[in-house]
Amino acid sequence: MAESTTVFRASPFLDPSPTAAADSLAILHLKRDLLVPVTLEPSSFAEGYAEGAVINTRFGSFPHSTLVNLPWGSQVLASKVDTGSRGRRGDGKGRGKKRKREELGSETATPQEDANADAGEEPREAKAATAAGSGFIHLLPPTPEAWTLSLPHRTQVVYTPDYSYILQRLRVRPGDTIIEAGAGSGSFTHAAARAVFNGYPPSESGQSNSEAPSKKRKRCGKVYSFEYHEPRAQQLVEEIKQHGLDQIVRVTHRDVYEDGFTVHTPTQVDSQEEHAPRANAIFLDLPAPWMALRHLTRTALSPQAATAVTRPRPASDSSGQNGQADTAMANTPQPTTPNPFVSPLDPRTTTHLCTFSPCIEQVQRTVTAMRELGWLEIDMVEVQHRRIDVRRERVGLHEEGLRGVNASAASVDEAVSRLREVESRLKEFRENTTASAQGTNDAEGGREVDGSGKGMDKTQKEWPPKKSGAKQQRQQANVKAAEERNIFKEGRLVHRTEPELKTHTSYLAFAVLPRQWTTEDEARCKRRWPVKEGKQAVENGNEKKR
Repeated sequence: MAESTTVFRASPFLDPSPTAAADSLAILHLKRDLLVPVTLEPSSFAEGYAEGAVINTRFGSFPHSTLVNLPWGSQVLASKVDTGSRGRRGDGKGRGKKRKREELGSETATPQEDANADAGEEPREAKAATAAGSGFIHLLPPTPEAWTLSLPHRTQVVYTPDYSYILQRLRVRPGDTIIEAGAGSGSFTHAAARAVFNGYPPSESGQSNSEAPSKKRKRCGKVYSFEYHEPRAQQLVEEIKQHGLDQIVRVTHRDVYEDGFTVHTPTQVDSQEEHAPRANAIFLDLPAPWMALRHLTRTALSPQAATAVTRPRPASDSSGQNGQADTAMANTPQPTTPNPFVSPLDPRTTTHLCTFSPCIEQVQRTVTAMRELGWLEIDMVEVQHRRIDVRRERVGLHEEGLRGVNASAASVDEAVSRLREVESRLKEFRENTTASAQGTNDAEGGREVDGSGKGMDKTQKEWPPKKSGAKQQRQQANVKAAEERNIFKEGRLVHRTEPELKTHTSYLAFAVLPRQWTTEDEARCKRRWPVKEGKQAVENGNEKKR
């Protein structure tokens, strides 16, 4: 039986190419808080446009043909696209075929071309796009940060300020294995995949097991993601596959409260045999994290211990201030008869845990369960992230005419100098007006000019002038002088806090579970690092003194 060969393609999130390629994900940067993900398609008439597939934004239309093979970070100008032609396939009177023939540049068409037009097939490639007069975007490579700001929200997502701190506290590094419960929209999933990435498995990168070197193979990172809602899990599986992360991330539809965190072997999906992920780090984004903690142990718990950890809270202790937490606790499923226990933790390393809870009552229940199960170094953190905008503020009348400055007086002397200049100009104008009024009489009766200004020259009526020539010359001189100055070194260094930043006011509870130390481990260490007899006697004597 011939094996099906698939072409290996690196994930754009982990190893982006220098340029944007067709059939790959790209991020369109419209403005700082508006990113649009798009899968670039090859040039065709599939979307009904003469230019091929087109993405329409508030800043114009951009055919995919103008985005493919461009270096990341390029500025792309909008194109002239007939957006009204989309989806026009004809109305049964021949007008649709005629429009297709006109778009293809031919007045006559064969019956086969007409049939292709009716069926939605085009015999020719898309035409070249024409640049529009205004509008542009920037083409960015896909990253977990950009995906978090542009992904389709199926649930509340974990934003960058939160998951960056979580991954740092969990001490996630390349080659580790992390368990995520409550995948949701996949924001944390993409960030965790990049954090644990340590190369692709041999089967994915094109290297067979027989071709693998004889030396110890490095550990490839893995993310085991669990989601209770089946439609969300299926959609996340499709996104992970499209993004090329299916060899790093494994999404499982499961109720971790009841079934735990073990997974089926890839070769026997339908079998009942399960293997442990051997996780080094765990992230629980669940409404009742304490219900899942009974599965995150080194050894199997007794039925009494499992019931004690997941028991309902007494009525006297459940009167919290947040009704959402009380409702989540009341609707928490109770444990049933468990399957044969298999620990999902790595027995050779210390396990780090983080839970993400919006209510303090949930944190209290979770911390109580952690203490009962032997978790140590329990700590709770609330992330209050703020971005600080640091810039140089330039103030002074010499900045007049420049952009991004405060063109007001920087000192009292500068303000007095400008006032004296204005007063001198006003005094000069009044003197000229008075001299003209005294020497001018009415042409008919010798009547003097009244205060309304009748009979005055046009130049004498206007004050202040419509456009001051002195001000215009001063601004032009300032702009010319600024070209020779080191503006980036001038001004006062100031900072302002950004008013809004996307994050959640949730509580993060961290804990550590040490590795289990057995008598076999102790005996192995004594054989590997034997203690000398004299040193052993001294240690025994010290123990007796104690």
